[in-house]
Amino acid sequence: METINDWENPSLTNKNRLTPRAYFMGYESAELASTRSRELSRGFVQLSGPWQFRLFPGPRAVPSRVLSEYVAEWDTVEVPHLWQVDGYGSLAYTDEGFPFPVEQPLVPSDDPTGIYQRIVTMPSLCPTSRYVLRLDGVESYAEIYVNGVFVGMTKGSRLSAEFDVTDFLSEGENLFVVKVLQYSDGTYIEDQDMWWASGIFRDLYLMERPAVRLEDFCVRTHRVDGSAHVTLDVKTNGAARVEWGVSAPGEKCARTEAKDGHAELVIEDARFWNPEDPFLYDMLITVFGPEGPSEFVPHRLGLAEVTIEGGHILLNGTYFKMRGVNRHDHDDHAGRAVGLARMRRDLELMKRHNINAVRTSHYANDPRFYELCDEYGIMVLAETDMESHGFENIGNIAMITDDPSWEAAYVDRIERLVMQERNHASIVIWSLGNESGYGCNIRAMYSRAKELDGRPVHYEEDRDAETVDIISTMYSRVSQMNDFGEHPSPKPRINCEYGHSMGNGPGGLSEYQEVFDRWDSIQGQFIWEWCDHGLAATTDDGRPYHKYGGDSGDYPNNGNFCIDGMVFPWQEPSPGLTEYKQVVCPVKIAYDALPGELTVTNGRWFTTLDDVLITLETVVDGIPVTTQTLSPGAVKPGAHAVFPVRVEAARTGETLLTVRVHTTTARAWCDPLYQIGVYQFPVALHPRPSMAAPATPALSVAEDELTLTVSGAATSVVFSLVSGEISSWRAAGREVLASGMRLGFWHPLIDNHQQEFDALWQPNFINVMQTSTRSVTWERVGAAVAVSVEQRIAPPVCAFGMRCRLVYTVFPSGRIDLGVNGTPYGDYHEIIPRIGVSFELPGEDRAVEWYGRGPGESYPDSLAANVIGRYASTVDAMFTPYVFPQDCGNHEQVRWVALRARHGHGLLVTRPTDAAKNPFSFSAWPYTCEDIDSARHASDLVRRDAVTVNINDKILGLGSNSWGSEVLDSYRIRFEEFSFALSLRPLLSADIEQALTQIEEG
Repeated sequence: METINDWENPSLTNKNRLTPRAYFMGYESAELASTRSRELSRGFVQLSGPWQFRLFPGPRAVPSRVLSEYVAEWDTVEVPHLWQVDGYGSLAYTDEGFPFPVEQPLVPSDDPTGIYQRIVTMPSLCPTSRYVLRLDGVESYAEIYVNGVFVGMTKGSRLSAEFDVTDFLSEGENLFVVKVLQYSDGTYIEDQDMWWASGIFRDLYLMERPAVRLEDFCVRTHRVDGSAHVTLDVKTNGAARVEWGVSAPGEKCARTEAKDGHAELVIEDARFWNPEDPFLYDMLITVFGPEGPSEFVPHRLGLAEVTIEGGHILLNGTYFKMRGVNRHDHDDHAGRAVGLARMRRDLELMKRHNINAVRTSHYANDPRFYELCDEYGIMVLAETDMESHGFENIGNIAMITDDPSWEAAYVDRIERLVMQERNHASIVIWSLGNESGYGCNIRAMYSRAKELDGRPVHYEEDRDAETVDIISTMYSRVSQMNDFGEHPSPKPRINCEYGHSMGNGPGGLSEYQEVFDRWDSIQGQFIWEWCDHGLAATTDDGRPYHKYGGDSGDYPNNGNFCIDGMVFPWQEPSPGLTEYKQVVCPVKIAYDALPGELTVTNGRWFTTLDDVLITLETVVDGIPVTTQTLSPGAVKPGAHAVFPVRVEAARTGETLLTVRVHTTTARAWCDPLYQIGVYQFPVALHPRPSMAAPATPALSVAEDELTLTVSGAATSVVFSLVSGEISSWRAAGREVLASGMRLGFWHPLIDNHQQEFDALWQPNFINVMQTSTRSVTWERVGAAVAVSVEQRIAPPVCAFGMRCRLVYTVFPSGRIDLGVNGTPYGDYHEIIPRIGVSFELPGEDRAVEWYGRGPGESYPDSLAANVIGRYASTVDAMFTPYVFPQDCGNHEQVRWVALRARHGHGLLVTRPTDAAKNPFSFSAWPYTCEDIDSARHASDLVRRDAVTVNINDKILGLGSNSWGSEVLDSYRIRFEEFSFALSLRPLLSADIEQALTQIEEG
């Protein structure tokens, strides 16, 4: 009969692991407790740091002696870590598929097994104390040995585990050994769309627990008319009595004593916790033994009560909405071994981007993360360590979720999370996990969660909320969400995943937000996801890049599907996060120019606008000319205030009102006057007076067999009579262009258009369309010369295309107007990436100035964060460093753009007329489209000498269809009839203003 291994037995969740409890530290004095520094807690021994390490191919290959004998010759690794990230074993990434044959609960016999050894010196041991080893994260199965004796084992990679090691310790040197298996039966419920990687990836440490001690506590708040009725339940070992105190600077102190493990106190005029004002009281539990105080346990107490009433979630009796993100633990140098500084920085970035909620997808976090959420004011959808998504690949995602033999494993996961974290004010909802189907084990988990704590419970795949308290969906389209709002469920609804942030995007967030804001029954949304999972690497010749699936030889893999965050791996916000910040800005501004009224709406839920300052800029042709400020004052949540604001329009040019919203209060995550939002409104548009171009001699035309040369005092333009392109354009003694202009419908593929590429563009060869020039003719038009080019642009294989006509009108001043039109033929009329022209400029023309949306990149369905103005940058700085290179750097609603060399010469592009009414978009890259399309990593891109410029008459919206919403109809462009015009002017030094107002005669 085959032996049942402990790591292949789902009914066995641990051996000798201590009962889960609240996360806390005990201190020897109240003064030490007030520091809340765990390093100063009683007998704390930090075991993170150097460990001896060796990786074996499987558990059977581990010699028994290494569990009891120290091997100094082994490698040294720094724990916390993941051994694959440190170069041991193989990294692998799959979205949902298990990386081994599915035969649950069995895992491969070739199961990489790491042995960690460390000598821990204990100078002295108190004979009445207990010594506890705590591991906050080890994947996926761990056995503990001290001085050669087996202590216990644990599963549940992202859940803390404690072991009493007292009886195995001796004074002096002690050998600690941790045996870690990469795979176990637990792996089947830890398939969470991330790198398959293993090791001791969170801190581990020793704690001394006195004979008389606190074993556990649970504190709850109940709000009664502004007062907080707070209860405390404690479990102790040998305590004579327990005192409990709650205090805060400037607040009344409340103290009481626990009787029979229970205590109650009332805080009058209490200051309740909420994400906008995350006020925390200092709480201290003092445990007394026969001889006096034996232990002091601190806790930062947020007064928070979550209830559901009338189909709505309430926090302390107040309705709210969650503007959230899904967050995995990730560091681009350490993988899931995320340190405290990285966690803090994540939360600071969230607060700086108006995010008030986080879903801990899809596992429990480091216990300190929840403390930080209390501190910063981030509501938590606290998910436990649960996902069995890989079973979907074999046709039954609920295979083990609806199998009673797995109940113990499932229930263990939620029990350990709730018991450890239920004292946190920031947790508003528990979550049973993710994408594991539905069945009896979900019902058992729900029951256990509700036994332990009263907060609402979420699980998305209980689709109709048969069991759980929250009805939830993933990636519902805007129209679906609106339907849900029109026909509300009796239970609160959230969208636990949407807006897939893979690469460039997501687009369409504003339309989603309009629906979320419209319906009270929709109480939260969580972007997928927070951070790209790229791992830092360098090429053999030292060029940096970030790895994703397949880069380590792993197969099967899901490629760059893990590069799907709103934060780059190096913790820099992406343009998508900047857009989300504006879309969820909690202070809403509207302006009506006719009566001159500015309406300020408080979109917060708990606090007034006392801390808000609004700056109003009058902007003329992109340049601020006047500034004023106003303070909205104590506008209550959900209310609005109207202020008289009259903007004097300029006599000529385009006048806009730009409104910036600032917070005046310094916080842990921002300095005073930090901008939390920006809005812009049109005021007036009066044409600028035009001036005639200086008189210049007439143009001469010379034609030979292959070229047509149009020359004047200010310019010389050579056209190829074969291709119709400009082969040379000289002005002021220099070449204006490095290559001719090409009309096109393609740009580098972005992740969010991959499904369109697979279904439409690749089968129809849209990405490799060919240009066929049918004729090149010319004529004089007054003082100008017009060159007409007839072309067919069509894909190979297929029988459709576009009949195009490009007319270049060369003026004596040196200006060239380009008129373009196209008429489709054949049966393809579907969406395309763009309609525009591309060309190259000399490599020295890298300074960019433009009047349009900025400063960041924008697309038709992602432009709320970037207002119209006059901006300056460089070609290199404008290229967005997506981990997987793709189209980027587009700027919408542009009136003009100039690219110049340092001495000022260059090119100005605008519309011939009505540029403000008929703007275009542009991008400029130090690479070609082909370079970007063929690159798979940033290191594949080599900076070109020439600059690629794309002028787009229309460009397709982004959407989030890498795993989400298609581009909305209003942002689609199709292979249909079109026409547009551009005006191109050589620039001589700083003559932009003159060039903009110049008109041509004749």
